[in-house]
Amino acid sequence: MKHLPKINLFYWALIISANTMGETAGDLISQTFNLGYGGGTLVLISLFIIALTISIYSKSQKPLLYWTVITLASTAGTTISDFISRSFFHLQLGYTENQGYTFGTILLVVALIITFSIWKYHSKTNTIENGLNKRTEFLYWIAILTSSTLGTAFGDLLAHNTPLGFDGGTLLLLSLLTIVVALVYLTKISREILYWLAIILTHPIGATMGDYLTKPEGMNLGNVKSSLVLVVVFIVVILAGKLTIVKNNAIKY
Repeated sequence: MKHLPKINLFYWALIISANTMGETAGDLISQTFNLGYGGGTLVLISLFIIALTISIYSKSQKPLLYWTVITLASTAGTTISDFISRSFFHLQLGYTENQGYTFGTILLVVALIITFSIWKYHSKTNTIENGLNKRTEFLYWIAILTSSTLGTAFGDLLAHNTPLGFDGGTLLLLSLLTIVVALVYLTKISREILYWLAIILTHPIGATMGDYLTKPEGMNLGNVKSSLVLVVVFIVVILAGKLTIVKNNAIKY
């Protein structure tokens, strides 16, 4: 049985950093490298499957491997979402781009519900708190990939289909995430449910923050500069987390 890394402030800071980096890196691969949404999706899904297989068959939970799969899921989720919304619904089926974001979001909500239903059908005891076997670890990563894709679609939906834009969408999502955090401390709602609510919210937060960094409507840094900045942020958060652990252990000693 495997357990997730300790879920604390640094865990969520890394999740948001990975999701934001995934948004910019996904755009970098599909747009800047000219692979297109389909080509980018094939490359990233292949890398995700390789990392996922190594993770599932490893005997213990390795932090570096865990965060590699998280980042690949977020990056692949970006290109998958763009492929569904912009290529499939918009270009192939002829809907408007805004309708593509709406239909893509609905489709991905259904996919996530199906994933959780299969998980609960196969095991009611294997949870993020109790630990995961190989089958439920596989379903956990599929849920992470699906929620990453959903997050990008929902972030685009807020940014393009509402008056909120990239910055307003990010502020709304951060407010919703704050409410979820409050529910953790003020209620007895299942921590499993709140964990997945937080995971689902952090993905569109990453998507809107990533778009705000790269797009002309935001800081207009472009895909390359934004990706480099976010890699540095990701490393800084990791180092800060490690320093805190060392300091706490020193105090306890």
